[in-house]
Amino acid sequence: MNWSVVADVVNAGAVTIGVVFAASQLFDIRKQRKRDAMLGLVRSFQSGDFTTALRHINSLPDGADRAAIRATLGPDGEDQVFMIGLTFESLGVLVFRHEVTMDLIDDFFSGAIVISWRKLHVYVEEDRRDLGRETVWEWFQWLSERVAEREREINPVPAHVAHRDWT
Repeated sequence: MNWSVVADVVNAGAVTIGVVFAASQLFDIRKQRKRDAMLGLVRSFQSGDFTTALRHINSLPDGADRAAIRATLGPDGEDQVFMIGLTFESLGVLVFRHEVTMDLIDDFFSGAIVISWRKLHVYVEEDRRDLGRETVWEWFQWLSERVAEREREINPVPAHVAHRDWT
């Protein structure tokens, strides 16, 4: 038996196992980092200010304009619109860049996004006109349209129905 050949085979095997182990560790680290980022994102939206603003936006009539928002929500109403709009604007960018998955958005925010856009799209059009910039609220609109498309293709089923047999 040639010990040199045996040593080469053992060495090659050890290197291969090391590479596979390192790749596995990198995969696990990326997965954990993405999970931590998603949990951090979700937690960041669980503030009292955000939930109050979302509740107030939900109370608006569909297609509310600036005057309706001021009449319904008072002088701070537009600040609440901005909080919700910029939050969903940020989520839109994150989804587009594949930093956050549409599955996560669907599970946590799809209803809120679609309803908020339904309530605020006229306000957004006014804002774009007043500011002379079509890119205002662009990612909020983009995200709302993607969620609505997804819901047309896959009829949304509430979690309490879809997963009633979960154990």
